[in-house]
Amino acid sequence: MINYSVVKAWDFGEIVQTYAARDTMLYALGIGLGADPLNAAELEFVFERKLQCVPTMAAVLGAPGAWLRDPRTGADYLKLVHGEQAVRVIKPLPPAATVVAQNRVESLTDKGAGKGAIVVVLRQLREQATGELLAECRHTLFLRGDGGFSTESGVSDPAPASLPTVPDRLPDIEVSLPTLERQALLYRLSGDYNPLHSDPAVAKAAGFSRPILHGLCTFGMAAHAILKATCEYRAARIKEIAARFTAPVYPGETIRFQLWQGAASEWHLRAIVADRDVVVLNNGLARCG
Repeated sequence: MINYSVVKAWDFGEIVQTYAARDTMLYALGIGLGADPLNAAELEFVFERKLQCVPTMAAVLGAPGAWLRDPRTGADYLKLVHGEQAVRVIKPLPPAATVVAQNRVESLTDKGAGKGAIVVVLRQLREQATGELLAECRHTLFLRGDGGFSTESGVSDPAPASLPTVPDRLPDIEVSLPTLERQALLYRLSGDYNPLHSDPAVAKAAGFSRPILHGLCTFGMAAHAILKATCEYRAARIKEIAARFTAPVYPGETIRFQLWQGAASEWHLRAIVADRDVVVLNNGLARCG
C-alpha cells in the first residue's frame, strides 16, 4: 500500500535538462506538425528558421521518471495510469535552452478502499540562464491499487479540483488530425521509452492488440489542434491547456478534436476516435491570449 508520508516528502532534487532546436523540432514532428511540408505556419515548428516551441513540450522537460516504481513509495505501480495533465505557460519556451525542473508532490488523495488513490505532482520549469519561470505542469496519476491507504496513515489530502465538463451542445469547431502507424515510435524519441508504446509483445501482455500512442502525444496533438483552429499557429497565444485521459489511441487512427468557445479566450475540449466511437480526451480546457 502506498506510504503517504514517504510520497508527500519525496525528494526529486533539481533536474537539469538541456534541449536543442533539434529536440524542439523532433517533439513537434512527434505530435504531427509538419504533416504538410508546404504549410508555412507548421514549418515554424519543424524548421530551424523562425522556430517556435509547442507549449506542451513543457510536459516532457524535467520529468522525474518512474519514481513510483521505487519500493519505498509502497505504490502498486502496475495499476498506475496517467489521469490528467495540465500545462500553464508563464513565458514561451525558447527553441533551445537549459532548464531546471523542481518537482514536488502537491497532493495524495485516498478515494477509498477499492476505489484507488490520486497523486498530483507539480513541476516548475525555470530557464537556467535567467532563473525565470517558464511553465508549471500538473501531472495527475490515478493509482487503482492504492485506495484505502488512509486507514493506516490516518491522513489524506483533499481531492484536486475537477476539470470542467464540455458543453452539452454541438462543438463550435472540429479539427481532425491523423496519426501515423509509426507515430509512437517517433514520439518516444522525446523521452518516454515505455515499451508499451513500441513492443507488440508488451502491449499484448498489457491487454492491448498492439502498441498504443502515448497519452502525452495525444495531449500535444490537442495543442496542435488549438494552434491550428484558434491561434493562427502562434505558440505564444496558448497560456494554459489541461485535459483528462479517458482512452488510448492506436497509431494510425485519426483523432477528431472538438472545441467549444467558453468565457473570454477559453476553449473547452474533447477528442474522439470516430471509427471506434471512443472519447480519448475529455474535460479539456485551453486558455489563449
